[in-house]
Formats: sequence, C-alpha cells, structure tokens
Amino acid sequence: MIDHIGLRTKQPDTMIAFYQAALAPLGYTRLMEFEGTAGFGRERADIWVGPSDTSPTSQIHLALVADNHAAVDAFYAAAMAKGAKDNGGPGLRPEYTPTYYAAFVIDPDGNNLEVMCTTEG
Repeated sequence: MIDHIGLRTKQPDTMIAFYQAALAPLGYTRLMEFEGTAGFGRERADIWVGPSDTSPTSQIHLALVADNHAAVDAFYAAAMAKGAKDNGGPGLRPEYTPTYYAAFVIDPDGNNLEVMCTTEG
C-alpha cells in the first residue's frame, strides 16, 4: 500500500501552485508546508511537492481517483487553467473498463497526471 508520493522539482513555486489548483476539485488542500515543500491531501498529506537542486526531475504517471465525472471535468479545467498540457480530455475510456472516465494532463515538469473514476455520472 502506498502512503504518499513525493515529486521533486526545480520549480517548486510553480508546481505547488499547479497542484493546489488542479487537486482542489478532488477535495485536496495544502495541509502541510515547510522549507519550500507542500503536502496535499484530504485528511492527511499524501502528495508532496518539493525542491530538487541536485537530482534531475523524473516524469511519472500519477493517477488519482475522483468521486464522479464532474470532479474529473473540474480537475481538467483547473489544471488547464494553470498551464497544463492536454494529454487526453475528460471522457470514457471503454478500452480500460466500460465505466472508466478519466482526464489526463501533463504538469509543468512533464509528469502525466490522471484523474479517473469508475462510477457512472
């Protein structure tokens, strides 16, 4: 089981602002902050964004669960408004499962961020 994810970046202010906006439709808020690092979550910080001065950043695929289609749509709109690149707009992905509804964006560091749900509507 995963406890938390940490994203290291050379542009922490940009990435923290991006994730704060993009995750808000999922009920995520900035719960903790120290030394240029921010932790986001619903009840506890499970996604962390912080600086990396010495190691290169890496591109990952991070998929988060939304409660409904409206939250997926709101995530996509918020992420795009904060400068994300489209990597697959909101919609059904029946090739995964018949009710798989998701949106994909590329964050400012090149990570593929997905928000999905498998409930109808």
